[in-house]
Amino acid sequence: MLQRPAAAPFSTPGSSTPGELRRRAHRAWLLFATIALAIAAAALYGAGLYGRTAEIGTLAAQGRTDANLKVALLRAVLESPRALPLLLSEDQQVRDALSQKNAAASDVLNRKLEGLVSGTKAAVLYVIGADGFAIASSNWREPISFVGNDYRFRDYFSGAMQAGTAEYFALGSVSKRPGLYISRRVGDAAAPLGVVVVKMEFDQLEADWHEANRPAYVSDEHGVVLITSVPSWRFMTSAPLAEPTLAAIRDSQQFGDAPLVPLPITRPEALSPDVSIVHAVTPGGSDAEYLRLSTPVPSTPWRLDYLVPAEAPVTAAIREMRLLALAVVIPLLGLAAYLLWRRQSAQMRIAAELAARGELERRVIERTEDLSQARDRLQAEISGHRGTEAKLQVVQQELVQANRLAILGQVAAGVAHEINQPVATIRAYADNARTFLDRKQTAPAEENLGAIAALTERIGTITEELKAFARKGRTAAEPVELRGVIEGAVMLLKSRFAGRLDALALDLPPPTLKVMGNRIRLEQVLINLFQNALEALDGRDDAHVRVSVEETANGVIVSVSDNGPGIPPAMLKSLFTPFNTSKEKGLGLGLVISKDIVFDYGGRIEVASGDSGTSFTIHLLKAARTA
Repeated sequence: MLQRPAAAPFSTPGSSTPGELRRRAHRAWLLFATIALAIAAAALYGAGLYGRTAEIGTLAAQGRTDANLKVALLRAVLESPRALPLLLSEDQQVRDALSQKNAAASDVLNRKLEGLVSGTKAAVLYVIGADGFAIASSNWREPISFVGNDYRFRDYFSGAMQAGTAEYFALGSVSKRPGLYISRRVGDAAAPLGVVVVKMEFDQLEADWHEANRPAYVSDEHGVVLITSVPSWRFMTSAPLAEPTLAAIRDSQQFGDAPLVPLPITRPEALSPDVSIVHAVTPGGSDAEYLRLSTPVPSTPWRLDYLVPAEAPVTAAIREMRLLALAVVIPLLGLAAYLLWRRQSAQMRIAAELAARGELERRVIERTEDLSQARDRLQAEISGHRGTEAKLQVVQQELVQANRLAILGQVAAGVAHEINQPVATIRAYADNARTFLDRKQTAPAEENLGAIAALTERIGTITEELKAFARKGRTAAEPVELRGVIEGAVMLLKSRFAGRLDALALDLPPPTLKVMGNRIRLEQVLINLFQNALEALDGRDDAHVRVSVEETANGVIVSVSDNGPGIPPAMLKSLFTPFNTSKEKGLGLGLVISKDIVFDYGGRIEVASGDSGTSFTIHLLKAARTA
């Protein structure tokens, strides 16, 4: 029976006067305003930081894609004319002109080079004699013809003469136009005839980059800008050059009289090795913030730097996130203000509520009666549930019996699986004993017959497992010498893996180390693991199975590791599921039985597999040492 609840005590304002309540409310609103301002400031700061980080990440991803496309386009431009020097170095007309050194041969070569350059993206093709003077050029008709010019001072000439090929970016000594010179020696190193040179200019590539309205430039290993979408940045440097490097560049006249001053890029803020925030001044523009992405240009020592305008999108992202934060914080603060106002209003109404106490008690009594009726209905429902529970227990017992029969079938199949190995060993020992008896060698024959007797005892022990299952019990755990278990498992595998057990590397424990279990059942576990490892390594010249034992404070860890191909991930998930196997004649019960045996003795089996092999780890309980 439910008892009538006692009347709940009512909170009263006590001796507080309306003036005191108003002063408390005023202090509460001041504190609320301070906290609200702090929360709003923190939300705006956090939202701005998150918006900046997120937008920079988005710009970096988009910029990385654009930079990779630019690098791919640059590689395409570089690769197309690189074959010309190779082909021309083997051309007979080129060799004739260099060897004959007469005007007729040079004239024929001039016309040939003129025709070739018109069908390629190369700017100029020319041939230099071994003395360093150009004997033919594709621009032989033009006022700035290269024919007759001395190029001994150029690194691409000396490099090709020495190494056979060279690439060199420089300002043209005659044309005064920058470009990449690709050269190749004609003839062998012992008797060079001359050098074939192709010059590439990147005017069209720079024009395409300029249309994107995002600064991009390519710099060499010294940081000198070679190709750029901003013409005024050409031959500037990404960092001040060291005096020896600067002097060497001046002496080689590689970039003419270029000042080689640093780029107008300041205040770098590294975000990652290849991404940073910088401020750059472009021609006709003011100092703006950019996201700079740097990536190497394959097959060259160059790097491409790509500047993505970041100031406007980052500012917009910060503004958007702050507006979103205010959209969340302001309603929450409004709700908190409403709750505070409601609480203060409730305090003001306490006096009026005290006057209605009698009415409240009457309603409490009515509610108590309703609860009593609800209790009666609940008791009736409980009675119905108990009847249903009794029926469920009967059904559950029937399901347990059906499941037990299914497991009994799996155990029977497992027993058949485990008997196969001893039977095969018995057959091998019997054949050996027959051979020894034919040879009148009774001692080895008796030794084999003794081994057969031990194996038949093992088969009897295995079949006892089926009976033990029916009796709802398992073989009791006892201290077992782990070294003997390992040696017994190896002995049972000798007949099947004759000549292949050299792959087993055994790290045997001392005879004093004992674990809790049953020798025959633990041998079953190790036989399954050794057999699986050796079968996985079948046909490999470098087959290796390592068996190691580690003693811990409360247990013993046995590891069986191989260098096989590993277990497929799909099969690894269901490795200890009955009848799951990758072998054509396997039952898929060996690992299931092994796991159950180890679990019966308070242990567990773990497996790790990858491309370099598979490792099974057995955790066993250590037997107490006796004096």
